[in-house]
Amino acid sequence: MPITKEKKQDIVKELSGDLKGANSIVFVHFKKLPVKDTTELRRKLRSQQVSYKVAKKTLMKRALDGFNFTGEMPVLDGEIAMAYGSDLLTPAREVYEFQKTHKDGLVIVGGVFEGKYMDQVSMMSIATIPPIQVLYSQLVNLINSPIQGLVLALNAVAEKKQ
Repeated sequence: MPITKEKKQDIVKELSGDLKGANSIVFVHFKKLPVKDTTELRRKLRSQQVSYKVAKKTLMKRALDGFNFTGEMPVLDGEIAMAYGSDLLTPAREVYEFQKTHKDGLVIVGGVFEGKYMDQVSMMSIATIPPIQVLYSQLVNLINSPIQGLVLALNAVAEKKQ
């Protein structure tokens, strides 16, 4: 049975309201993903304050048209869902982590990042950015490396003089 015009308007209004607070949106192609796995994905996303919605593509496009995103919207073929949240990296990273174990059923096809439409390659590169704690540790290691080399060199000189 087709969806009534009023129901479609309600869905578009709901999607638009949900996306207002979203800083990042990931378009996810899900195919043959069992209900059990979909439920697991929703739970994982919810624990990270990321929402996951499935709607008709035409209704998604209408909701997204209400925002002034720059760039060109990626091609959305097949069954598409949206994962979105207020954090810039979490939606893409969490979907990517889930995608690793469900390669046949889940694929990132694009998204919106900082108000700009992104293609699959761009969203995958965003999804693979390490968490902030890892970046901090890499920075500390980078800063510490020359100092550590200097200490080792001074220690070798001191041992040689003794």
